[in-house]
Amino acid sequence: MPTPDHTNNNTQAATLNEQFKQQQAAYQNETYPTYDVRKSRLNQLYTLILDHQEQIADAISKDFSNRSPDETRLVEIVPSLSGIKYCLKHLKKWMQPEYRDISVIFQPAKAYVIAQPLGVIGIMVPWNYPLFLAVGPMCQALAAGNRVMLKLSEFTPHFSSYFQQLIENNFSSNLISVTLGDAEIAQQFSSLPFHHLLFTGSTQVGKHILRAAAENLTPVTLELGGKSPALIAKDADLFESAQRIAFGKSVNSGQTCVAPDYALIPAELQDNFIESYFSALKTFYPTIKNNSDYTAIINEKQLNRLKSYLEEAESQGAKIHYLSHEIDGRKLPHCVITHTHASLKVCQDEIFGPILPIIPYQSLDDAIQYINERPRPLALYFFGYKHDEQQKVLLNTHSGGVCINETLIHVGQEDLPFGGIGMSGMGNYHAHEGFKTFSHAKAVFARPKISFMKLVYPPYGKWLQKTLLKMFIK
Repeated sequence: MPTPDHTNNNTQAATLNEQFKQQQAAYQNETYPTYDVRKSRLNQLYTLILDHQEQIADAISKDFSNRSPDETRLVEIVPSLSGIKYCLKHLKKWMQPEYRDISVIFQPAKAYVIAQPLGVIGIMVPWNYPLFLAVGPMCQALAAGNRVMLKLSEFTPHFSSYFQQLIENNFSSNLISVTLGDAEIAQQFSSLPFHHLLFTGSTQVGKHILRAAAENLTPVTLELGGKSPALIAKDADLFESAQRIAFGKSVNSGQTCVAPDYALIPAELQDNFIESYFSALKTFYPTIKNNSDYTAIINEKQLNRLKSYLEEAESQGAKIHYLSHEIDGRKLPHCVITHTHASLKVCQDEIFGPILPIIPYQSLDDAIQYINERPRPLALYFFGYKHDEQQKVLLNTHSGGVCINETLIHVGQEDLPFGGIGMSGMGNYHAHEGFKTFSHAKAVFARPKISFMKLVYPPYGKWLQKTLLKMFIK
């Protein structure tokens, strides 16, 4: 396993400060890159990923001990490339001034908004989707004309080291730089006076990031997580719903910030749902052992955390239903937990693994109340075909995003913003919202030589002023 960084933390802190100063100086020399320059940088990033996709997938698989290259292509390489293509398609339009209306009293004049690059953007990347969660915000920051400093996770050393080499070989460090290192380095990184900082990770760490950024009044986008519910209505197609939830829970073995965290199911349908859920999973994964499609848990620490959830739940009377009892390294079998209660950690913490608690409910109002009594999640998944019930859930719950009769897929829609709310995050990226996140909306009021404003200059009380006031105050 490669070692990300051999320098001590004091040296690394000095390096970070110097790197930031270099990027800031480079930005001052090019405060508004042209369309052609931005397009070239995005195309260069696209080619880099396209040409090295096999090596990227291999490095990620090594970090997980096993993750299918096809899964990496599906959930990381395809959306990364799609995000870049989306930026390229819309970039020229985004860079155009946006003209605004002016009241007749201020005519003749023009008012418009220009999207000005912010400067140096810090992006802190987690371990679960190390490529996509680096490239997604980075391509939008570059599209907006910024420079980027990436902090990659120490828990994906193979990928982080390889991606650092790719960036260093293809981009100047005063445009894109990659930092490796542990939690202390991450703390130093978040303390830099970035012009914007985007962090993706846990809610608890997000609080520390926000405090560090506050010292410099750095604007922050936090993409966190939380317990995203899957709510099944009584009219839902039970097998289709179970299959789609199973897919959302099995991608990356549930190590996904928008994975269905628990399922709210009509009490009378609970047993049928579990049967359908396991039937779908067995179709996906006939076996676990020696199955290269089945993603392992990232490391022993995370595996032990998940096992502790199961041990606590079982010791307190919950019933655990396992898909399989096969053992193969860090591959944790999918399981469903019933007879849960609110005090269990599996019902309080974001699970981030292939464990699905079942919460039975009597009425849709009860299910909505259950969701609303808890912190607002990053995603909500509703399964049911009655329009009035769909609208009731949409309008009476809060979540970062929603899928109706699907899971996860909203994240891959490039024309939809992505972001959390409350404890699941703040701010958005993806779509035009991402370009705006990494831009300053500069308001411009432009007056020609002719101006009638002198008509309202002091001294006040002149007849024309009185006439104008009567015209506009009524």
